[in-house]
Amino acid sequence: MNTPLAEEDAHWKVLCLLETNPELSQRELALALGVSLGKTNYCVRALLDKGLLKMQSFQNSKQKLAYLYVLTPAGIKKKAALTGLFLARKIKEYELLRKEIEMLQEQTKAILD
Repeated sequence: MNTPLAEEDAHWKVLCLLETNPELSQRELALALGVSLGKTNYCVRALLDKGLLKMQSFQNSKQKLAYLYVLTPAGIKKKAALTGLFLARKIKEYELLRKEIEMLQEQTKAILD
């Protein structure tokens, strides 16, 4: 089962990818995310249902009809909020890892001295 944190990360990653590459198909999006096509479809549908994305059709030489996934103003705002949360979490993880590395370096130095 998806945790809220994992779902937020998935939504953030999808919003980031589609903001810069709105022409990505769900199959290409799944490949870029490293998840199944079904999970990607579920995530995109959730973002569409929440009004964070909208679909626009366009002609594509490879396919007769394809879609652009465009972030709505609410999607842009949500992406910014999720980016802030993601960044704060990563900074906290970095600080914990830095402290662990310092502790291991001190232990190693004490053993070698």
